[in-house]
Amino acid sequence: IHSWSERWLVIDRKVYDVSEFTRRHPGGSRVISHYAGQDATDPFVAFHSNKGLVKKYMNSLLIGELSPEQPSFEPTKNKELTDEFRELRATVERMGLMKANHVFFLLYLLHILLLDGAAWLTLWIFGTSFLPFLLCAVLLTAAQQAGWLQHDLGHLSVFSTSKWNHLVHHFVIGHLKASWWNHLHFQHHAKPNCFGKDPDINMHPFFFALGKILSLGKQKKKYMPYNHQHKYFFLIGPPALVPFFFQWYVFYFVIQRKKWVDLAWMITFYIRLLLTYVPLLGLKAFLGLFFIVRFLESNWFVWVTQMNHIPMHIDHDRNMDWVSTQLQATCNVHKSAFNDWFSGHLNFQIEHHLFPMMPRHNYHKVAPLVQSLCAKHGIEYQSKPLLSAFADIIHSLKESGQLWLDAYLHQ
Repeated sequence: IHSWSERWLVIDRKVYDVSEFTRRHPGGSRVISHYAGQDATDPFVAFHSNKGLVKKYMNSLLIGELSPEQPSFEPTKNKELTDEFRELRATVERMGLMKANHVFFLLYLLHILLLDGAAWLTLWIFGTSFLPFLLCAVLLTAAQQAGWLQHDLGHLSVFSTSKWNHLVHHFVIGHLKASWWNHLHFQHHAKPNCFGKDPDINMHPFFFALGKILSLGKQKKKYMPYNHQHKYFFLIGPPALVPFFFQWYVFYFVIQRKKWVDLAWMITFYIRLLLTYVPLLGLKAFLGLFFIVRFLESNWFVWVTQMNHIPMHIDHDRNMDWVSTQLQATCNVHKSAFNDWFSGHLNFQIEHHLFPMMPRHNYHKVAPLVQSLCAKHGIEYQSKPLLSAFADIIHSLKESGQLWLDAYLHQ
């Protein structure tokens, strides 16, 4: 298998040269480059719904095939586990678990619109004193369930065609976040917790020392006092990410990439907010409301998105098989009506990572099958209570910060 510079990869024993294609790749250039020099069969299956159509485009990239005596994948990958996972995948498709229940998603969208409407009505009916103002902020924050819905649409798991998923995705989050999402999020799914390939851990080493292995790095790196990171996480993590980073990065991203349609969608979101809330509140109180909602939303978003990954194994890419790559980087949070709602079903993070295009209402159905596969191959399948999952973020930051300090002082 070939080197990174030329970017060849293998899918179903066929060798493709994607060097020139990476820039045109709909899922983003980096996600496909992360598999250069590797067998990419399982991620290819996981990320593409209409494989027949995609393979027509791939014919022009085909440059050869593995010779018969060569194994189908590298020695770092568990053949038996991979074969059994592919059988499981076929079973899942036969069971219809990759098909969405449109009533589920319609009701989900309606509940978001209800929360959004209730927030405005609270101020309109009860006035703008402290309690109605606070209730309005809470309802608007709860309406950020739209963030979980855009996640479903971004993964193409709501409609059967990419076109409809993309169209409604624009509507739901064009207001909010726009197309930088695919560019970053697919990389995270392709190589979770792989340093240099998963953008979700890019805060290492500038803000945090993450994971036992990376924290013991040979270079004496000190951008921050990492031994205190489990304390300053409360300052620069949950409260700050959305209001001080995403809020502005989104605009930078769309303008830099000349995505004017996305920019127009985003502007409509702000216009709608201004037109509906400024007449009731005035500009100063509206800005206060806006930043309170962003602050609450940021806390919610960071705790939920980090609980499944930060406490898990973080390392450079070791080119392991699909199941091992996902399981060592991911854990679940127990199922309950509240946990499912609060996390947008991302409490089933393991199932979501193994089948990124599966509609979320089917995760609990495939979970027992995944558990038995893990048990058979001695792979740890972690599931924990919600508050334990939050606490584990802090414990793991404290542990890796201490490991860094020991390594830093004794080199």
